[in-house]
This record gives sequence, structure tokens and C-alpha cells, in this order.
Amino acid sequence: MEKKEYLTFREGVNACIPTILGYLGIGIAAGVVGKNVGLSIAEIALMSILIYAGGAQFIICGMLAIHSPISAIIFTTFLVNLRHFLMSMSVATYFKKEPLITSIGIGTLLTDESYGVLMTVLNNDYRVSSAWTHGLNITAYLAWILSTILGGLLGTWIPDPYLLGLDFALVAMFAGLFILQVDGPIKKYTKETLIVLATVCISLYFFMGFFSSELSVLFATLLGCTVGMVNHHE
Repeated sequence: MEKKEYLTFREGVNACIPTILGYLGIGIAAGVVGKNVGLSIAEIALMSILIYAGGAQFIICGMLAIHSPISAIIFTTFLVNLRHFLMSMSVATYFKKEPLITSIGIGTLLTDESYGVLMTVLNNDYRVSSAWTHGLNITAYLAWILSTILGGLLGTWIPDPYLLGLDFALVAMFAGLFILQVDGPIKKYTKETLIVLATVCISLYFFMGFFSSELSVLFATLLGCTVGMVNHHE
């Protein structure tokens, strides 16, 4: 049976629309927080362009507020974003025939949200092209930059974005992506999928007692991947 295909840039843009809605809320919140710690609109925009990581940007703003040294901010940001290595490696096989510059472009703009959309499509037996993936990633990238700039502009009138519930936008989006991504595998491989989910949840709870949340997520993910691979080969 031939796989269904998502090939065009426009189809990638359309696939990103749910992500845009989630980015608006959390991006505005990030911009407001940045403005309230003394960043200019240009600095907020530059941070989104160069760092492009919601969680890391919130952490950076918090560390700037308490005047943390630059070295500590850089190291913390690296740890927070370390999971992106795993995400990029897990999708690399789907683009192994692409030129190196194309693969670098895909990996550079891959986020938790766009990764969730990409894996949901792949798990539903679609074949994607690099053009489709660029449409997904670039649209999300631009939406994040613009939403944080908007948040910076609104920062004067919204002193606390959490009062408006903007922080819940990201939680809601992740919940939706998680359900979509698990729905297919749990129907086809119920036992194996439940074992992997249980492994990740239990190990994450255990690791959190010894490591930071960022490292705990990384270790739990690696353990879950290992268990999933062993079950698959069995």
C-alpha cells in the first residue's frame, strides 16, 4: 500500500495553524515577561530570532531579573534545550537523502511543537518532504517571533500575563499534540505503547528526585526509546 503524501510548502503551512494558535498565547506571555525585566522590543525580537525556545526564554528573563552571570545563563539554556538533539536525531532518518544544508535547516527550526506535528503525521503513515517540513517550521518560527514582539508591545499594559491564563495555552497545545501522536500507536500496538508510556512516566518521577527537570526529561526519554526499541524487535 502506497503511503499518503504531504509534499508542498503550503501543506506544511496549513499543518502549522494549530501550533500558531498555541504560540500566540505563550509568545505574548514571553514578550510581556521580557519587557517587564527591562528588555527592549528589539532585544525581545533578537532573543526569539536567535534562541527560539519558549521555556529557555522564560528562564533567561528570570535569570536576567536576578542578575545571573552570562556563563550561567548560557549553560542553563544549553541544558534546557538539550532534548532538541534527541528530537533531531529521531527524524534524521526521514531526511537522509536531503542535502546537508537542508537537514541543518530542518534541525535548527525543529521545536517541541513542530516535532509533535511532524511525528503525528509520520505515525499516521504519511510521507513528508523537506518542503512540507520547511513550511511547518518556518511558519512556526515567524509566528513565535511576531507573538513575542506583540507581547513586548503589550507589556506596558499587561504587567502579569499569567492573570489572563496565557501560560495555559502551551499546556493545552501540548495536550492536544500528545493525544494526536499517541492515538495511532496505542490502537496498533496497545501493549507496547502503554509499556513505553509507563516507563517514561515512572522513570521521570524517579529521576526528578536526583536531577534537574531538563536532565530528567532527557534521561526518561532515552530510557523510553530503549524500551520501545527492545519491544519492537521482540
